[in-house]
This record gives sequence, structure tokens and C-alpha cells, in this order.
Amino acid sequence: MLHNPSPLRRLGRAGATLGWIGPATALIAFAVIWPVYEMFRISFQHYSPDGFLLGSAGGKNYTKLFQDPNFGPVMLRTAVWVVTVVGLTILLSLGVVQLFNQRFPGRRIARWALIAPWAASVMMTAIIFRWMLDPNTGVINVLLRQLGLVSKLGTTQTDWLGRPDAALVWMIAVAVFVSIPFTAYTILAGLQTIPVEVYEAAKIDGASSLRTYLHITLPLLRPALTVAALINVMNVFNSFPIIWEMTRGGPGYETNTSTVYMFNLKQNFIGESAALSVVNFAVIIVIVAVFLRVSNWKKEVA
Repeated sequence: MLHNPSPLRRLGRAGATLGWIGPATALIAFAVIWPVYEMFRISFQHYSPDGFLLGSAGGKNYTKLFQDPNFGPVMLRTAVWVVTVVGLTILLSLGVVQLFNQRFPGRRIARWALIAPWAASVMMTAIIFRWMLDPNTGVINVLLRQLGLVSKLGTTQTDWLGRPDAALVWMIAVAVFVSIPFTAYTILAGLQTIPVEVYEAAKIDGASSLRTYLHITLPLLRPALTVAALINVMNVFNSFPIIWEMTRGGPGYETNTSTVYMFNLKQNFIGESAALSVVNFAVIIVIVAVFLRVSNWKKEVA
């Protein structure tokens, strides 16, 4: 015969459940919900450059932001930055994974070596590349000089980070360099879950290596590619150390992405900076929602 548990027992079960989820809930509330609330609140306030609250600003911070002549170029540059870095990272990682999935002497050492760029501090990596690109003594410029690709050190030609287009290319290269390890390991994990029998059946049917890769490997890698691409989009969109340490977003605002520009605005325009942080938050939410919708996330995890 079924009987309902006593109120005291139900309370005890609820308390036990709260004991498990309570710390996680408190952490999320403190580290996520509260900062988001503060971000929205500050975006509607008027602050002095010294951080003193001067009253409500209504929607003026958003009006100033959208009328800012730097806003459009910064957002366009951010889109180029994200698409290029994520696209190159995925493509190069697919090649790395195919190599590391083969058996060859020293494969374990090579796999461990791949972790190094990911394990190292991103800020430290950016600083090292900045030193390597020094116009006068940087090892990259010295090598290019020895190869005859640059005529003289200490000139505009070797000042890669002083020219916006060249600086953006080098920052993209560094971002791809630090993103490949995680992406490659994510894809490699997905590759190793594909049953060997599938490839054996394709071989029996006479499928070529390219056809097997395009019609079997890539479709079966879709869940891993989805996870890798989604995490990379969020990481690259919010990337700060690489750009800040290499160029400070300069010259001028020519290498600012939205995250770096938000930090630069914070120096004198706190409310406008908060408004941009809200825009960034909305953009990343939209990107994730569209990405999951297009990639049929629910079907993949079902």
C-alpha cells in the first residue's frame, strides 16, 4: 500500500537536495546573475570619469554609443576577428587531428607538445609574440632580414604592430595558435568515437579516402565540431589579452574589438562602456542561439 511521506521527511529530502545544488546556485548567482544585473543597472546611470554616480542617464548611454563614430568599425572588425580566427582554427585543427590520429614514432610526445600553447598563459604568449615582432631586435624581423624579405630593421616595414592591417593579421595568427590545442583535442575525441566498422564498410564499397572523409568522417564529427566552434566563438569574441598586450587596440582604435573598446571607454565613459557590455552580452546570446538552431543542437544531443 502506497503512503505519502511525512512532512518532516519531505523537508529532510528537500534539505538534502538543497545541500547539493545550493553551493552551485549561490556561485552562479554571485558570479553570473549579479554581474549581469549590475551591468544593466550601470548602463542606465550617469557616472563621472572618476566613478562618481551623478544620477540617472536613461537611455543616453545607448544613444551616445550608437552615435559613436568608432562603434560601427569596431563591431565590423569584431565580426572579421571572430569569423577568421574560428574558421582558421577549425580548418587547421582538422588537419592536425588527421595527423595525430595516425600512428607514428613519438606520437605521444607530439600530442603532449600540442597542449603547451593552450596550457601557457594567453597574456604571456601575446607578450612573447610582441617581443618577437619588435621592429629593431625582434627574432621574427631578424629572421626575415636574413632571408631578405625585409630590407632594414627599425623601419615602418618591420613595425608590424604599428600598422593596423598587419597588426590584425599577426593578432589573428596568435589567436589561432592558442586556440588550436583545445579545438584539436575536442575534434580528436570525437574522431576516436567513430566505429572502425564504418570505415571498413566504406572500404569494401570502394569509397576513396576523400569521399570517406567528406561523407563519413565529417558528418560523424558534427557534434564535436559544434562544441569546438561554439566554445571558440565565445572565447574569441570575448578575447582581450592578445589584443591588449600586442597593440593596446592601437594605433588609435584601429585594432580594437568590442571587448577592448569597452575597456577603453571605461577610462572616461563608464556608462557608455556598460552600455557596450550589454550590447556584447546580447550579441553573444544571439550568436549562441542562432548557432545552436542552425546546427540542430537538440537533434545532436537527443
